[in-house]
Amino acid sequence: MYVAASHRYDVLPIRRVGHTGLQLPIISLGLWRHYSSSDPYAERKKIILSAFDHGIFSFDNANNYGKPEIGSAEKMFGQVYQEALKPYRDELVVTTKVGFQTGMGPYSEFNSRKNILQSIDRSLTNLQMDYVDIYYSHRPDPQTDFEETALALAQIVQAGKALYIGISNYDAEQTKTMVKLLQELKVPFVVNQSSYNMLQTSVKDDGLMTTLKDLNRGLVAYGPLSEGLLTDRYLDGIPEDFPIHWSNTDIFANGKDAVVKKLNQLNNIAKNRNQTLAQMALAWILRDETVSSVIIGTTSEKNLLANIEAGQNLKFSDDEVTAIQTILQH
Repeated sequence: MYVAASHRYDVLPIRRVGHTGLQLPIISLGLWRHYSSSDPYAERKKIILSAFDHGIFSFDNANNYGKPEIGSAEKMFGQVYQEALKPYRDELVVTTKVGFQTGMGPYSEFNSRKNILQSIDRSLTNLQMDYVDIYYSHRPDPQTDFEETALALAQIVQAGKALYIGISNYDAEQTKTMVKLLQELKVPFVVNQSSYNMLQTSVKDDGLMTTLKDLNRGLVAYGPLSEGLLTDRYLDGIPEDFPIHWSNTDIFANGKDAVVKKLNQLNNIAKNRNQTLAQMALAWILRDETVSSVIIGTTSEKNLLANIEAGQNLKFSDDEVTAIQTILQH
């Protein structure tokens, strides 16, 4: 029988999300890749429980995660929850999303009222839970009025199926529009989950970070290590078939060799900080407390614990900030 580590809240800093009642560990565990029906259950369960033992009580999911069976990531987490984490439900922040394609037909994706209300019930069945802590609109819908989406999300909160509402992949202007609608409906909006890392700064460039700060809400950063680029794996070169995420394609605008040069320059600074490149990359985006949490995805307990160590050194000297900004701007 699993018993959680008694020291679990002594490991990672916890941040309040803006002026809300929601608090998150600065690192969350994401189940986007390699947590599905095709992956070894016992090994993944071990990672999830180790994460909880080391201060990660936030677990990020979506209704389209899992291969080859879409939704099987939710099912895997639901099984771990039932077997081990259910006694700790009040401590957990479990999130899921709706918006990307999960099947056939017009109601298998995007943000219609029909798809949103169907999807939350399917997700709760998969997760074997009565509610999720944050329910996200996973992406803006170019065809559906934001008002329809906001009304559906409000109904989910009113029904007790989600405690908070988030949005994901919405730019600054889309965020302002959706948040205004949600606030008019008295819906507890908390975060925008967006792609953000040292090499990909669109959340700052388009004003999203400033918007969230002005709204007293938070950003949850996914892809903080840029699909693994911001680790020591690619210091000697990036393979031609590197699977870059759609949100990071601009990173290679000047070619892969230019990126490798940057990685090595950044790695030299990390060494001087007694950190790995990955640890410094996580610490860098956590400098701004508008970033409530960063989502890591790993199947290695060694990497999990190494990433958690990043929380022990989040401060940068003025010289380090200047040096890193110079590297990133070239």
